[in-house]
Amino acid sequence: MRTADGPRCAALPGSRKDRAVSRPSQPPPPGSPSPSRSPSSSASPSPSGTLSGAPGARPGYRQLLRTPGARSFVFPGFAARQPFAMLTMSIVLLVEHASGSYTLAGTVAAAAGLSMAFCAPVSGKLTDRYGQRTVLLPSVLLHTAAVALLSVLALAGAPGWALVAAAVPTGASIPQIGPMVRARWSHLFATGPDPRSPLQHTATAFESVTDEFTFVVGPVLAAALCTGVHPAAGLAAEGVLTLAGGLLFAAQRRTAPPVGHADRTGLPRGRRASALRAPALPVLVAAFFGVGAVFGGMQVSLTAFSESIGRPGLSGVLYGVFAAGNMLAGVVIGMVHLRGPAQRRLLVAYPLLVATASGLWAVAGLESAAALGGLGLAVGVCIAPALITGFTLADALVPREARTEAFTWLTGAVALGQAAATTAAGRLADGPGARAGFLVPLAATALACATLLLLRRWLRPADSHGVITVRAGGRLVPAPVD
Repeated sequence: MRTADGPRCAALPGSRKDRAVSRPSQPPPPGSPSPSRSPSSSASPSPSGTLSGAPGARPGYRQLLRTPGARSFVFPGFAARQPFAMLTMSIVLLVEHASGSYTLAGTVAAAAGLSMAFCAPVSGKLTDRYGQRTVLLPSVLLHTAAVALLSVLALAGAPGWALVAAAVPTGASIPQIGPMVRARWSHLFATGPDPRSPLQHTATAFESVTDEFTFVVGPVLAAALCTGVHPAAGLAAEGVLTLAGGLLFAAQRRTAPPVGHADRTGLPRGRRASALRAPALPVLVAAFFGVGAVFGGMQVSLTAFSESIGRPGLSGVLYGVFAAGNMLAGVVIGMVHLRGPAQRRLLVAYPLLVATASGLWAVAGLESAAALGGLGLAVGVCIAPALITGFTLADALVPREARTEAFTWLTGAVALGQAAATTAAGRLADGPGARAGFLVPLAATALACATLLLLRRWLRPADSHGVITVRAGGRLVPAPVD
């Protein structure tokens, strides 16, 4: 493919292009698919991100779940990622109850989010190198212990610095189930009969729907437990679910990407250190940071808004409506054929997210829960296309030996944006008022959108031979995708 500053790079030995050139031409055995089918044929997505298919051949969720081996990790993965959606809301409600300060609550939640954001890529890199089970088991145990410690300290009235200190290992040890599941999907298709299957897009949409379903159920469950049972009940349930779900997922060893997979990619050792060598990934990290800021800003601002109108139990419902919009949009996207380059779709979806987020501050001034819930639903609808397209681009543009790390960079960016927005919105809620916190999602998405537009040329798709470029030693070199 043609790099940013040089001629077309030759394919690496062992890549599809090399095999196509070196393998002698011979007729395929009877009944087998033709090896000469082009990447633009009906059964595979084009390099630009489009999906094409024969009339009536729509890859759907039912077909996806019938993929051999899929169900063995999909359902345990769903159970294991549920606690992630409960953590921030549970921390905010517990600490605010114990201290009476949204600023401290936001700061403690932000500490957990920041430590998760910085440690997630490390966890992803270790997972690519040593395997999912090896990394997951100690993470699950450490996270359960850290959550218990944070709960005890908060209920005991510990000072703010102690709560922040306890929040650091709580966030750092969050099991990266979502990226691990996405890596399993990529491995499942890469080792299947059709490594460019259009079901890859369906799997990406399915994972976004699964994530957002957890963000529908998680905050509502956390709010209900904290307000209706005990202020620490949300964190207690989060710890138990993490332990049970994480151990169940770790037990599914057959579908995990093999350990040492990175050593069979054909790249020299010095050129596979980081997924950030894919030029598109830092741009996607900026986009996901903005999405995370919407999540964090909405959680704190909706909680403060519900308190301000005298209905504190409404916060989980309002956030659930917001997440439901994201989930429903993801369901629809996974069921339709999308046309046009993926990077173009991202540059359309993100400005729509900014436009809807811009109205939150004004609608909050009406003090109408129904109006704010309706606009929150619209914001959620606009988030799904940005998230799905971002993960699709990461899956296409990052070499296969670093995909778990790449996915953790993106989920880490969401956590970082969530942490920053939680802190900022908490301070605004304690200062100017609950309404001011809704300015945080607008500011963050506007900055992320500007970054996307300025650096859109880095969202470079793979070429027709499955070879992309990555940074190595200050220059771009070819690397296989599948």
